[in-house]
Order: sequence, then C-alpha cells, then structure tokens
Amino acid sequence: MPKECFFFYCVATQISVLKLQTGASMTTENKHEGPTHHLREYGAQTPGTKGIPGKRRYSMVIDLRKCIGCMSCVVACKAEYGVPLGVWRTWVMVADKGRYPDSRRIFMPRLCNHCDYPICVRNCPTQATFKHAEGFVLQRYNRCIGCRTCVVACPYNARHFLPARRTNNNLPKLVVDKCTFCIHRVKKGLVPACVQACVGGARVFGDINNPKSEVAKLVAKEKVTVLKPELGTSPSVYYIGGDWEIMDEPHNYKHRTAQQKEEFNTFKRNHHGDAFADIVEGENTMHHVGKNMSDFLASIPHKYHGVVEALKKLLFG
Repeated sequence: MPKECFFFYCVATQISVLKLQTGASMTTENKHEGPTHHLREYGAQTPGTKGIPGKRRYSMVIDLRKCIGCMSCVVACKAEYGVPLGVWRTWVMVADKGRYPDSRRIFMPRLCNHCDYPICVRNCPTQATFKHAEGFVLQRYNRCIGCRTCVVACPYNARHFLPARRTNNNLPKLVVDKCTFCIHRVKKGLVPACVQACVGGARVFGDINNPKSEVAKLVAKEKVTVLKPELGTSPSVYYIGGDWEIMDEPHNYKHRTAQQKEEFNTFKRNHHGDAFADIVEGENTMHHVGKNMSDFLASIPHKYHGVVEALKKLLFG
C-alpha cells in the first residue's frame, strides 16, 4: 500500500487503540507444558517465550549505578542506523535530585522494551510491527503506512516517525522506526551497538532464559525493576537501582530544571513539520497550535498529489 495513503487510515486505525482501555484484544490463550505458563498470542507475533525452557529470550539489564550519562550509547545507536536529528532509538533521561550543595544528577537510559506481550503489535492495522520468536519486536517497513497507531499505543514512547528526506536515500522514509536490539548484530554473535559502546558497563545483554547468561544471573541476584509493570506487557529491559522520581514520567516532567526546560524549548523552536508539532512552553499556546495546523494544511496538496499518482500507477500501470 502506498505510504502516501497513510492519512486516510488515521481515523479508522485509531479504533484499534481503544483496545488499550477496553481490553478487547485478539488474544488466545495457549497452555505450555506445566501449570505456570499461560501464553497469549495476538497480531503478528509469536507467543511469549520468557521463562520457557528451550526457547531463547533476549533481554537487557541496565545498571543505573554505573551509568554516568556520557551518551555514548545514544551516539553509537545514531551512527549504527543513521538515525535522523530530533528522534532517537535510545535516549537517556536526566533528572536532578536534592538542593545545592547536597544535589546530584541521575540518569536513566531508555529504549524499546521488547515486551513479551507488546501493545504495539496488537494495534498495528497492517501487521507491519511484529514479534520475533526470540523476543525482538521488529518493523517491516514495506508494510508500514505511517498511520502512527503504534506510536500512540506504545506506553514507553519508544517509537518515532522517519522524515521524508534522509542523508542516505537508501534508508527508509515516512515510516515508523524503533530500537531492534540490533538483531543484525546479535545474529552474528555480537552485542547491540549501545552495549558495545557503554563505557561504564551499565548495559548487559543476553538470553534471559539461559541461567548461565550474565543477564539471567543479574536478574536473579539483584533487585530489578521494569517500567510500568501494571500494564502486563512483560518488558524485557530491566533496571538495577531505579529511582521512582525519574521512572515516574509525569513526576519527572513536572520537576524538570529550568535548564532542561530551556534545552527542550530550544530544540522545539528549531524543529518544525509533521514529525514534531510541539508547543513551546512559556509562549502563546494558540500561536503554536495555529502554526502546526497551518503546516499540516499546507502539506495536504502534496499528499493528495501523491495519492493520485499512486492510484494512476495502480490502475493504469
């Protein structure tokens, strides 16, 4: 389906997002051998494999006691995939605690959680996003129509929309992208780029179903937490030494420092277009809403032309 058609699907596909609130899902329950495993399956995904003998389940443990906020993981990811400016596959949240002189800065790396029961897979209308048998949640760019339903559905803000213009024309455009746990590296026996680049050794990657792996030993030994466990997604990114003030997104957003607010506002002032449409804090809200709406309306003729050309090609070759 031509990607230019994506805006025709936006309204229809939002119906699937209602499953988040209503619980109406395309799930079936399969019982694995043994009384403790109940596997759900929906969308284009394999059943959950965490804790099942004989199945690989790749996971990541992030030790926040070792993270120094150097952003090497972010740079390595950007370099590995040519990630555009303004969006990230992995990023590091920053928060300041206490008051001077008893203050400190804490960091929390974020990325796709590669859930065992991913909400994004359930809500994708074209099955462009799917769950691999070994736990990777991946994208099929050729099936993505850019409707952004998965972006809305993801509770971890781990997805972004790729712009129309890329430095490398061979890279995907106008589709949703996300972290893949560097599956292309893992298949060759390498660790993800962010793990390789971490100077403090804060990131550890491996098969959590293998009791001899380092990630399995850390999860068994240390007190670990995951993001939003109440959603039942069973995330595969574990944190050691997590601080609730930075893990609680509303609290962290509300208590940002003046420096953090200004850095974010500076970014928003210098990035425009459909992929951003942000409102600058402290400035006239209606001005930004009106500008974002006018930018959207200005893009409609171009999108309409693209749809017409795609239909002509489909009907007449």
